[in-house]
Amino acid sequence: MGGRVSKQVGRRKAISTEKKTLRELQHGAGDEFPGCDYRPPDRKNWMSGLNPEKVHVNKIVWPGTHDSATNKIGIRLISRPFAQCQSLSIYHQLVRGTRVLDIRIQKNRRVCHGILLTYSVDVVINDVKKFLSETQSEIIILEIRTEFGHEDPPEFDKYLEDQLGDFLIHQDDHIFEKTIAELLPKRIICVWKPRKSPQPKAGGALWSGGYLRDNWIDTDLPSTKFESNLKYLGEQPPAAARKFFYRVENTVTPQADNPVLCVKPVTRRIHGYARLFITQCFARGFANRLQILSTDFIDEDFVDACVGLTHARIEAKA
Repeated sequence: MGGRVSKQVGRRKAISTEKKTLRELQHGAGDEFPGCDYRPPDRKNWMSGLNPEKVHVNKIVWPGTHDSATNKIGIRLISRPFAQCQSLSIYHQLVRGTRVLDIRIQKNRRVCHGILLTYSVDVVINDVKKFLSETQSEIIILEIRTEFGHEDPPEFDKYLEDQLGDFLIHQDDHIFEKTIAELLPKRIICVWKPRKSPQPKAGGALWSGGYLRDNWIDTDLPSTKFESNLKYLGEQPPAAARKFFYRVENTVTPQADNPVLCVKPVTRRIHGYARLFITQCFARGFANRLQILSTDFIDEDFVDACVGLTHARIEAKA
């Protein structure tokens, strides 16, 4: 018993120290970067507002959400706080400015997070379609994967093509150098990551998992995650030279050996440091590697930071 108490005291001290480290870094370094003062006049149509003929795919800093379809996961007030990473529906995330979605499913085509289930993936697809019907030039990266520990839904690739066929941007390594205007009227880069089923084929309507990469670490320590994100990003080629998308997740994850197991209070430890992260990318000389930045509980300021840096890149200010 004494050992467990001692361990918990040590864990709390470590978390407190790491939170202080980030606060001090922000106080000393600030969070200003090229484009940091830019605010899109219409977040729902922010790509259109930047001029699709000028916006190249490899210059975009894509605002993304982590575990995007968890707004109604589990049972409210009972199991939901342990798995909910977003409070908004997929449609309202897109309206807010999200352009990369992270969807986890199981064999019955229901969205899940670990063992907890929520609505059918049909809800996600319908929200995406609704958003696309209300906009003209917004491009979405839709990642759908079979959740760890679950089985692939049968013939799910055919389902995606049937549901999204008219919008799908076919896999093509030349996409990265193209402008949004050159992709239209196609609107969705759909990455399908099954666990055992065959991967999407090159040149097909769906993109395989290798086209969306990250280096996720499982920790609830905010400075550890922050520095890990910087380390792995710094090891990537510049976005303009890559033939894949690279994602950084500005999140931390509840751990079983810590008494705080609800997502929101844990991820809040790093949530407010997205602008600091971008600033540190510049300070350490690899801001040109930043491409997808994802978060839990996405807010307007997070979107504005990503769009602001995108605007600066287009204007050759970053």
